[in-house]
Amino acid sequence: MAKTLRLLIVINLAFFFGESIHAEGFNKAGIATAHPLATKAGYEILEMGGNAFDAAVTVSAVLSVVEPYSSGLGGGGFFLLHNAEDGQSVFVDAREKAPSMADRDMYLDENGDVLRTASLNGPLASGIPGLPAALHHVANNHGSMPLYKLLEPAIRLARDGFPAYERLITALNVAKKSRTLSPKFKAVFMPNDQLPEVGQLIKQPELAKTLEIIASNGHDGFYKSFFTQKMIDEARQDGSIWLADDFKNYSVVEREPIKVNFLGAQLTTAPPPSSGGTTIATILNIISEFDFIEMDISTRTHLVVESMRRAYRDRAFFLGDPDFVDVPIKKLTSKEHASILAQSIDMNAATPIHEDDQLDEKYAWNEGSHTTHFSILDMDGNRAAVTQTINTWFGSGYMLPSSGLILNNEMDDFSAKPFAPNRYGLVHGEQNSIQPNKRMLSSMTPTFIESEKGLAILGTPGGARIITMVLLSILDYFEGGTAETMTAKKRFHHQFLPDVIRYEKDAFTEETITILESKGHTLQEISSYGNMQVVTWEKDSGDVSSSSDPRGIIEGYDIDFY
Repeated sequence: MAKTLRLLIVINLAFFFGESIHAEGFNKAGIATAHPLATKAGYEILEMGGNAFDAAVTVSAVLSVVEPYSSGLGGGGFFLLHNAEDGQSVFVDAREKAPSMADRDMYLDENGDVLRTASLNGPLASGIPGLPAALHHVANNHGSMPLYKLLEPAIRLARDGFPAYERLITALNVAKKSRTLSPKFKAVFMPNDQLPEVGQLIKQPELAKTLEIIASNGHDGFYKSFFTQKMIDEARQDGSIWLADDFKNYSVVEREPIKVNFLGAQLTTAPPPSSGGTTIATILNIISEFDFIEMDISTRTHLVVESMRRAYRDRAFFLGDPDFVDVPIKKLTSKEHASILAQSIDMNAATPIHEDDQLDEKYAWNEGSHTTHFSILDMDGNRAAVTQTINTWFGSGYMLPSSGLILNNEMDDFSAKPFAPNRYGLVHGEQNSIQPNKRMLSSMTPTFIESEKGLAILGTPGGARIITMVLLSILDYFEGGTAETMTAKKRFHHQFLPDVIRYEKDAFTEETITILESKGHTLQEISSYGNMQVVTWEKDSGDVSSSSDPRGIIEGYDIDFY
């Protein structure tokens, strides 16, 4: 059975606010992932002398094999890394890119209406994968072990197989009933059109060979080889617009993370093309304009929701790929901007949606069970928060026959039409319109918290709700929360449009619901969502705790961790 880990460490450290935590003498580490086999593989790398960045490469690759509905080599991700030796943090952007033949109207019909399935199903929905480049880059620039060694666990699991589990089978059953799945995909995961049984080995020999190519030849093996052309030819046969130059020109980008000061602590989080860092900064800065700590829970919830509303509106209008558009990061994360937004909040009434913001589009909603996150702290204090994805469950539903890659459908994260909602009901403006070689906006928000209390490493899947999940866990941490409470905390969400608070059962008391409704809010209870992974270090006790979201615990694996 999967386990929540509590690992003790002995620490000698000096901590000064405004600087990163520097630690010596760690003798334990912490890893939290969405799958026990990935957690085990990460610890094995640390036991072999690898650092957190080595372990991150291994965990990323293993999750790509054993959690195929959430992420994979056919997708991308964000690696937020912190080097304890020099105290520096870096954001490795491995987000997918639009093909060079992409154009802003490629998913519109002759009437200018969005062809929703075109950006979700099949190779045309896929951006150029970024995760293989990230594995090579992180290993070569931040790790201490050779890439081939770090990929061995993933190669073994792809070649020899891993046991099917309930969550995977449930995802396959949903996909079978509701998705267009390619013949190779069905041959691998549902031979003879039959779902696997619990414990049945899932083998992916073609994916194993792809991992071996990356292990042997690194970046160029995936992006600049005969193997690359084979992938392109297969994808184009089924509607892709990929070209060889799209792969040759792909590279990850190291960006400066967003830093936010909140309640005397420092948050390090994701910059554009993630929308998470700026949105969280705006929300925290807005609520800091009020005496929110002394508020009763109903009043505070109203304030947080109104702050979410304003920050998500900024997201819709201002955010996109910073290599293509001017994103006003300094403004969006400033106290001055938050102060202006705060002045428009009526603490006694929900803000009505302005007529200019009213849209007639139908909003699609998804529970956000896909994408994956993992958090790692090693014995030297290095840390990694990594969120990776292929977008919706099983991405585009298309597997390349010769490589075993399930292709992403990240093109749906662009604005197919200004302010037309995507799969998650999110709206975007011109800043996130489709352009050749552009990275699409993302909600993935890997985050570090550094405070006098200690350290937290966190992130989660969840589509549009990733940002608010991370936000609520941040607030929980500052209310005395632990790794366990941060992952288990009941959640609520508002994203500007549609104008509704969606919340998990028991997130609010009946009294709070009544008060929120009396202020003009519309509420809707929804099923549980998210799969947060948190590692914390406590300054006073020296404890390290690793916690996996109880909503996503995978049963059936009896694995001893170190």
